[in-house]
Amino acid sequence: MEKVKVLFVCLGNICRSPLAEAIFKDKIRRRNLDVYVEADSCGTANYHIGHSPDERTIKNALKNGVTIDHRGRQLADEDLDHYDFILVMDNSNHRNVLRLKNAEKYQHKISLMRVYDSTGRGKEVPDPYYGNESDFQEVFEILDRSTEQFIQHLEENHLKKFKA
Repeated sequence: MEKVKVLFVCLGNICRSPLAEAIFKDKIRRRNLDVYVEADSCGTANYHIGHSPDERTIKNALKNGVTIDHRGRQLADEDLDHYDFILVMDNSNHRNVLRLKNAEKYQHKISLMRVYDSTGRGKEVPDPYYGNESDFQEVFEILDRSTEQFIQHLEENHLKKFKA
């Protein structure tokens, strides 16, 4: 069975994108949708390849009942072909994704994460890296809300074919 494939992208793949991936996977597992959906995350930069997410991200996720199991990786040209949805955290990430070879062919797959956030549609997910605990919590809440609304979009528009 072909799955709907989702990729979350930030700069270093240690704060925002692994958290988005973990929240998303937790939500789809709870809905028994994990057999229909595949998800991963990556960074546009090569700073943290093979590393665990930032300890503050892991701690914040656990505080909110979500477990992160991820190792950092860098975005690759083939990701554009493989994934159906490429959700980026900010405008800089968006520009970096569009610099990949053949990216113009895949523009329809690439969007800001917060296009699915009714309270911040089109805004960026702030990078909490240089922030404090409340910044990490704010990012969690943004991603929790955005992934919820993204899943609703998937259920209404892309997962019906699997459930029929």
